[in-house]
Parts: sequence; structure tokens; C-alpha cells
Amino acid sequence: MKILITGATGLIGTQLCAQLVKTHSLTVLTRDSDKAKQKLGGQIDFINALCDIDFNTLDCVINLAGEPIVNKRWSDKQKEIIRNSRIQLTQEIAAAIKSSSNPPHTFISGSAIGYYGRQETQHIDEQFTKVHQEFSHTLCNDWENAARHAETDSTRVCLIRTGIVLSTNGGALQKMLPPFKLGLGGPVASGEQGMSWIHINDMVSLIEFVMNNQHLTGAINATAPTPQSNRAFSKTLAKVLHRPAIFPMPAWVLNLAMGEMADLLIFGQYVIPSKLLDVGFEFQYPDLHPALESLLDN
Repeated sequence: MKILITGATGLIGTQLCAQLVKTHSLTVLTRDSDKAKQKLGGQIDFINALCDIDFNTLDCVINLAGEPIVNKRWSDKQKEIIRNSRIQLTQEIAAAIKSSSNPPHTFISGSAIGYYGRQETQHIDEQFTKVHQEFSHTLCNDWENAARHAETDSTRVCLIRTGIVLSTNGGALQKMLPPFKLGLGGPVASGEQGMSWIHINDMVSLIEFVMNNQHLTGAINATAPTPQSNRAFSKTLAKVLHRPAIFPMPAWVLNLAMGEMADLLIFGQYVIPSKLLDVGFEFQYPDLHPALESLLDN
């Protein structure tokens, strides 16, 4: 296939490109072609604007671009940056697809399990509709709606609601490791909130799986089938690192340090990838302990 990828130099995009470039023709949208080429290699075409590519020549678009959601405190200005970096580009891609006479057959666009908002301890899947109205839901809902505008009889739209991606090259796990390696890790707030996670290898595999399975459409949860409580996740991580996990992080400390963004850690969801399981996708790492061992056991 001929594939356009945005957000290619991010945590997921980098490994996805390394996998797809083996068998597909890739074009990457980037603001810095030299930097992207250095990171992704020379077998990829790089463009600086959507107008630099003819969407009639594409088979698939994979849209992963967006300002990192946890890099800065959520001021009103930062919230706007987070929104615009996702929704504006997605709107432009959807418009380009819609105006093509021979559009790509597949548009895979990013989203997150933050769509569901904070939830209790019940397990939820793509059919769940009792979302909690908060910033993460509004962001993901508007992001998904922008992508849906590309949907026609010629183009299917798949919305990948990503959980916590486990990788040692970035993301949440990399931020958690320093205190846990020092034996200073532990549960956050009540410790009962859900952590819906996925190994980076499975994340890449499921995007490729969705790309190749034309009957899949709409929202798709990108999480392992065994979500954990924050307390259980912390214990497992500490066990893999051969460290204790006895230092809890009170909610008030996080609120003081992070403001509204702390809600991402204090609250959570137990998300099940029912659509993927129903069509036979096989997770290489369905369980947390082997997933962490594969990343951390040196």
C-alpha cells in the first residue's frame, strides 16, 4: 500500500514506520524533514504540507499527530494547543480525503480511552456510552468527529482509542521508572483506579491489523484485555524491577503539582478491546507481568 503517516516521529509512529516500511511505501508529514529522516531512515518520503501529496494516490492515511498531553500543565492556552494540534490537522486530512475522486480506502485516526472520561471499576468496551464529561472526553470526542467527516462508501474511518502505551523509549512507563528503580514507587491516590495499558509491540501490530482488515470501522479500543488497578500495576512493576512499592502518592500532592492534569493519574478506566477480540486479533502480551518483563528484564 501507499500510506501517509502523521505523527511519525512520536512514540507509536517511530516503531510503526519501522514495521510498515518493510512492505509498504510510506510518506510522512513532518515540520522538519532532516530531523525526521535522521530518526526514521531514508526509505521514506517526507513532505512538509498536506498539499504536497495527491490523496488520490494513497491507499491509507494513519493520523497520529498531536501535542503530548502530559508535557505541560493544562493552562487554558495549553488546552487550546492540545486541541488544535489534533483537531485542526484531522479536519484538513478529512477534507482532503473527501475532495478526492479516488480517495484512500482507509483512514486510521488517533484517539484515546480518555474518550470515556473517569469511570468506576466496571469494565467497559466500545459499546459503553455513559461517558464522563470532562476535558479528555471533549477532546477525544471532537477529535473523532473531525475524522468521521472523511467517512464515505469509498473510505472507512477507524478511531484508535489508545490506552497507556508501555515502552522504554518514552511515554508513561519511562516517567514511572526512576522512582520505582529507587524503591520509591507505589500506588497513586486510592490505587483502585483503572490502568488500561498496551505493549508497544501490540500497539503497532493492531494498527497494521486494522489497516489490513477492511470490515473493521469506527471506534476501536487499543488496550490489552487485562486492565489493572493502579495498585496492582504498581506492585507488578516493582516486582519486575525487584524493588518494593510502599510509597503511595497522595492525590493532593498530584493536584498541587499538576493541577487538572492530575486527573489522568487519580482517575481511570478499565477498558476492554472487545472489537479486536471479537475478530480474532491475538495479543502478544495480553498480561502485564510478561509485558513488563519483556521491556525491563535485562
